Amino acid sequence: MFIRCWGSRGSIPVSGRLFEKYGGDTTCMELRSKNGDLIIIDAGSGIRSLGYALLKEKARTITILFTHAHLDHLMGLPFFAPLFSNGVKLTLRGPRLNKPSFKNVLTEFLDQPYFPVQFADADIKAACVFIDADMRPFTIGGIRVRSIPLSHPKNGGLGYRFEEGDKSFVFLTDNELGYIHGGGRNFEEYASFSNGADLLIHDSEYTQKDYRHIFAISERPWGHSLYTDAVRLALEANVKRFGLFHHNQKRTDAQVDAMVAQSKALIKKRKAGIRCCAVGKSFEITL
Repeated sequence: MFIRCWGSRGSIPVSGRLFEKYGGDTTCMELRSKNGDLIIIDAGSGIRSLGYALLKEKARTITILFTHAHLDHLMGLPFFAPLFSNGVKLTLRGPRLNKPSFKNVLTEFLDQPYFPVQFADADIKAACVFIDADMRPFTIGGIRVRSIPLSHPKNGGLGYRFEEGDKSFVFLTDNELGYIHGGGRNFEEYASFSNGADLLIHDSEYTQKDYRHIFAISERPWGHSLYTDAVRLALEANVKRFGLFHHNQKRTDAQVDAMVAQSKALIKKRKAGIRCCAVGKSFEITL
């Protein structure tokens, strides 16, 4: 199983010298099976660059799994080049949220007056298949996929566990471990879902200072985790590798590095062997 990051920023893309190491694009992950099955997780701004790479390799069968439909996880879809390419079969799978179907979620997003091209237009040349995601396990080629509801306002979303052979990868972004939003799960359930994973990538947006600021201006938190809670999840789930994700749009490379150093210190204090890093534009791994 090969995994590559094309975007790990939260809320809005950023640019500039302070964000060069981890990049400024919003959520997009690429996953490949041993047999070449291609899965994309979310269509944040990072999917634009991935799309051009897929055109060069002439990829023809693509599945995009969506965690939820907040703008930073959708904004790159209208600029995904394979969407406008003949001979491409594109499966788009995600939760219905509060809409009649996931197709409604996407067709209302790619619609006037927000974007000049709609799915029904001749400009959309890919053969698009829309699937409503639910809690039932499913397979994509050689990859087995399980889901869990995210603790994220207001319509939640889905986290995913990918398994191939004896290897596993858990992706839980936009998930709050310290507060249960409607439909979300508790810490122990996320630990069970992540148990023994070869790689856990988890939302690690907030510091304690960030969290205090949110509660000072809002009645409830905003659906993201303290990075220390994410480290605790990695420890309780006994994962092999842990990646901090969904970096705050104001968080500089140096500040992210400091969070990684503090995360490693917490892991070392527990005498655990977890390998830890921040997930950014240069992150790739084969499990």
